[in-house]
This record gives sequence, structure tokens and C-alpha cells, in this order.
Amino acid sequence: VQLQAYGGGSVQAGGFLRLPCQPCAPHFSRAAMAWFRQAPGKEREFVAGISRSGRTTDYANSVKGRFTISRDNDRKTVYLQMGNLKSEDMAVYYCAADYNAIVGRVPTEPTTYEVWGHGTLVTVSS
Repeated sequence: VQLQAYGGGSVQAGGFLRLPCQPCAPHFSRAAMAWFRQAPGKEREFVAGISRSGRTTDYANSVKGRFTISRDNDRKTVYLQMGNLKSEDMAVYYCAADYNAIVGRVPTEPTTYEVWGHGTLVTVSS
């Protein structure tokens, strides 16, 4: 199983970006999905997650009110809509899938997720 994340790029502070992620595998609706990010010299951190059905979401405090995670199970795609981007949002963003997630739960620990994409770089300039 692979995850294809794309949509990264360079944006000015205050700008917007949308990151789509698609798994190259069936049973997408059985996976809780999440976005993590890793800035240079820092540990990978949870950004946002969404349950299998899409009814439950969770966000890191640093992105609440600015980022929105959503999923389209028919298109087998999860999206991270990022708004009012700040310099501290600059990182490599990774899409991850947890096919063992409990229904309705959104895991936030990276070790819980067994499938990862290669990452897409988001650069924010002031």
C-alpha cells in the first residue's frame, strides 16, 4: 500500500494551500487518515486526523481554526486545507493511514499509523 500526497509548494504567509492524498490500494474507507509534518531539526508531529467515516476529526492546537481535514471515500482521497499559513507551518507534510483504527477514533501518535506517504514540502515565505 502506498500513499500519494501532493499539492505542496511555496506560498506567502497568510496564504492557502490544499494537500490531497490518495492511497494506491482498496479499502480506503476502512482507514483512519492523518497528516503529520516534520520541520528541519524537529520531530514528526500530528497535524490533523479524520476517522474512517469522516464524522470525527482532531487537530493540533497550533492549526485549529486554520486547517481543515476532510475525506471523500468515493474518490478515495483525504484533503488538508491549510489557511492563514505561517512561517512555523513550513515543513514536509506526510499523509498516513491506520487500517486498524477503531471506528470513530482518530489516533494522534505516529507509531499507530502503519502506512505512510513520501511527504510533500510546504514552504512559507514572509
